[in-house]
Amino acid sequence: MPLSSQSCINWYPIANRNSNGDVISQSLLGTPGITQLATSGTISQVNRGAWTFQDKPYFVNGTGLYRLESDMVTLTSLGTIAGTSRVSIADNGTQMLILVPGSTGYIFTTGPDNLATITDADFTANGNPQYVVFMDGYFVLTTDTKKFIISALNNGLAYNALDFGSAEHSPDAIVAPFVLRSTLFIAGTETMEAFSNIGGVSFPFQRQQGFILAKGLFAAESIVSTQDTFAFIGGGRNDAPAALMLSGNSVIKISTEAIDTLLEAEAALGTIANVFAYSYSQGGSFFICWRLTNTTIVFDSTSAKWHERKSTVVNDGVKSQTALRINSMTTAYGFLLVGDSIDGRIGKYDLSILSEYGEVIEREISGRPFVNQGLPFSVPAIEITVASGVGNANTLDPVMRMDRSSDGKTWSGERLRTIGKVGEYDRRVVWRRNGRAGRNEIFRFKFAEKATAVITKVEARVVAMGASNA
Repeated sequence: MPLSSQSCINWYPIANRNSNGDVISQSLLGTPGITQLATSGTISQVNRGAWTFQDKPYFVNGTGLYRLESDMVTLTSLGTIAGTSRVSIADNGTQMLILVPGSTGYIFTTGPDNLATITDADFTANGNPQYVVFMDGYFVLTTDTKKFIISALNNGLAYNALDFGSAEHSPDAIVAPFVLRSTLFIAGTETMEAFSNIGGVSFPFQRQQGFILAKGLFAAESIVSTQDTFAFIGGGRNDAPAALMLSGNSVIKISTEAIDTLLEAEAALGTIANVFAYSYSQGGSFFICWRLTNTTIVFDSTSAKWHERKSTVVNDGVKSQTALRINSMTTAYGFLLVGDSIDGRIGKYDLSILSEYGEVIEREISGRPFVNQGLPFSVPAIEITVASGVGNANTLDPVMRMDRSSDGKTWSGERLRTIGKVGEYDRRVVWRRNGRAGRNEIFRFKFAEKATAVITKVEARVVAMGASNA
């Protein structure tokens, strides 16, 4: 039996509260789907980053910079961005800086559209710039030499070799910058230092005395803002990776043992530095999403619950599951817009969409094992309460599938139950005669239909063998 047999894939928990705000129950809602708005092309056009600048969304797909116009269909090509790696983007209101980490920086402006390469020799005088943020009129860029640099005021094309700072509290290497409110954080591999803009004619950023976080950043793009704070994947010296969040002037751990296990596996593969994050709010929840190699782990800071998100991909008729195929996310025109990890599609991410680019979203939930103090038992009936009667023109009679396992590794054959055609709101979804169980039993439910997915309750009748109902 694995240490954690629970799974929650492509469903997320929400709390149901009474008028006093007390939690009286919890439900599971299906995660959003994606519909295509535009595309820049095939697999070579994989998304590398996205940003909303002057109220319009921009995407770096392959080696191209594109703008999705307000008709939500037209994709305007704006120039070439070298390389294949993910890009770091920031803007100052009139200029958008696009940085290929360790390589080239670009400035994009409108009126007319222009994409210019940063050619100032002082841009690389303190090392190769890696990541960029914007604060108080300056582009702030970390480099590969334990230094960070700034642009000229309101000008991302101009730099001075003398305008640099360093994080000196600890000798660890600088990973990335981050801005929260009026504070600049320079994140290293083991610590984070806070800086303020004190103004003046010389280098304006000065370290805040005593504001040192004893946790570093393990993946440069895993740090992301949410609800007036930030979260990241990191740890201190000799720490295993964990999901952490700033709370006041200190850091708290938000990951569970199961999430830590996934992160440690990523570290063992040598891919922890590739983890990247994005955050968004929808339906009253605030989500932080971290994309790992094979899955996307998601923390809802409203419910303080975790779940996973995955995509179903079909290649040559063969289905497989990958991490959620979103490579970047930005908000524009009133919608969540996403770049793709597989090809050049740009999509809208919304709860009302019941598939991902036409492919079914495969949802799975399993709970804690049923046990009877090490003795056998039976489960004469198990019932799942769902939003029934959700059939539609494309999926006439949606099906819920159930299977079971005694070890969390091998599973029984699936047993199917329909959850109701359109209007069949009183449909009960019950599995009877489930037979004998040994010392423990896990029940798993799957839903792979283009239909609304809501679970409000699971109930089981459990009978100890040779005893009355328990």
